Amino acid sequence: MACSNSKQLSVERWPIFSLLDPEFISSIKQACVFGSSGNEAIVITQDDDVYALGSNCSSCLGVGDAQSGLEPRKIDILCKKKIVDIGYGSGPHVLVCTDNGDLYSWGHNGYSQLGNGSTNQGLSPQLITTNLIGRKVVKVACGSHHSLALTLEGEVFAWGYNNCGQVGSGTTTNQATPRKVAACLDHLEGEPPAINRTRKVTEIACGQTSSMALLDNGEVYGWGYNGNGQLGVGNNVNQPNPCRVAALQQMIVVQIVCGYAHAMALTDEGSVYAWGANSYGQLGTGNKANLVTPTKIALDKGRFVEIGATHYNHVSSAITQTGKVYMWGQCRGQSITSPMETRFSTVDDAFACFSMPAVTWRPLSFETDNFYTIERHLRMAFDNQETSDLKFMVEGRVVHVHKAVLKIRCEHFRSMFQAHWGEDDKDVIEITQFSYPVYRAFLEYLYTDQVDLPPEDAIGLLDLANSYCEQQLKKLCERIIKQGITVENAAMLLAAAIKYEARDLEEFCFRFCFNHMTAVTQTEAFNKLDEQTVKNFILKAAQRGAFKY
Repeated sequence: MACSNSKQLSVERWPIFSLLDPEFISSIKQACVFGSSGNEAIVITQDDDVYALGSNCSSCLGVGDAQSGLEPRKIDILCKKKIVDIGYGSGPHVLVCTDNGDLYSWGHNGYSQLGNGSTNQGLSPQLITTNLIGRKVVKVACGSHHSLALTLEGEVFAWGYNNCGQVGSGTTTNQATPRKVAACLDHLEGEPPAINRTRKVTEIACGQTSSMALLDNGEVYGWGYNGNGQLGVGNNVNQPNPCRVAALQQMIVVQIVCGYAHAMALTDEGSVYAWGANSYGQLGTGNKANLVTPTKIALDKGRFVEIGATHYNHVSSAITQTGKVYMWGQCRGQSITSPMETRFSTVDDAFACFSMPAVTWRPLSFETDNFYTIERHLRMAFDNQETSDLKFMVEGRVVHVHKAVLKIRCEHFRSMFQAHWGEDDKDVIEITQFSYPVYRAFLEYLYTDQVDLPPEDAIGLLDLANSYCEQQLKKLCERIIKQGITVENAAMLLAAAIKYEARDLEEFCFRFCFNHMTAVTQTEAFNKLDEQTVKNFILKAAQRGAFKY
């Protein structure tokens, strides 16, 4: 499993940035590209200044006027606000939420999609507070002309165009200000509201005229237009209230995305399900037939860890555990009906190069060319016999390294190479407590910030990270293990998380085992657990309600 601390994205893949000054490009921290032709962009610099450039249709750049231009212009009111999420509609209209939970909107407002109570176009970002005072907005999503906001408490608010029920209010009347989507999302179905626990939404997504929500228990709900089956509820009837996607109720969904008129879900076992419109093959089923219920796709491609789609187009993309990026749907005018392997390294690259319009499906995080240059040099230096001044001997195999790099990167080696330690004078150091794949992966991580190991070997690296007090490496190992967990290895990974005191990983593994208890308890790995671990698991599962009738 290849995993890195930072997502490596290339600014050059997005044409709207091609004329920017290299120095400005190097300062970009985040960016999004949107608009009917992919001709508008918002960028956030390392100094937390916010700029916009492009066509400025419907004043969607938020710079106070309708002037277009390819030179970045500062959006003063958003500078230093620490933007955490950005959403954009087809008008276009734009939403952002900040680190302190404030919500701003601007741009097209013909259907009150800005949530400010009017239909007047927004030239500049305006703070939206109706029904949100005292609440912290953490995520936003936009359909063509409607908007969603997710709060820290897991509540969903919606407003704007509602001709198909996409606001989730139970009617088809437009909503001028944020309104809480309460139906079905607040409490468990079939239980009296007075006694059941509150439900919490963790993800939101919008199609052109539809809305989706993912709950913390893995359930998916949809509402709004359903003419192509994009709600996944088994029919083509519009739904003015959230309706559970029953076909996914046996799965634990961890990510949802919406295209123009289709949707996809990713489960905790790495499976991808798709449903809705399929005129361009965007469902990846090998044909162009619409589907009104979720169908598992890409069965032979391995385990997926991320999926991507946007309401702007009919493209779908996904990346596997091994780093392979696939795309399908309407790719540069071609209908690709089955997932096609690409040479891209991220899902975002597929949208930059093959979606029409070329818009980002989520805000991007960028790294500079200077960083890449340093990274390449360090990567080339690893295990390079010509430049190394130290060898590690592990299981009879040699790894060539550089003392200076190890001392800079790792406290363990800074201590080891003190003058009073014998290792400081050695040219070869033998390692006996770790395997060759694990120790080589650790040394390579010090040069690259990356780890390329399967989950089973990542356990050994987690042990090393724990011993060497490498907290960042420990988190990276935990991420690899989480993305690689299966029914067969879940019990083993849970035991390892307990052993190495990785609390977050332990809770993740427990939840996976809990959600798939029948299958997990029948595996060889579960049978090998020690008696105390099994007892603790059963007790914890009982406390979570596993054995209630």
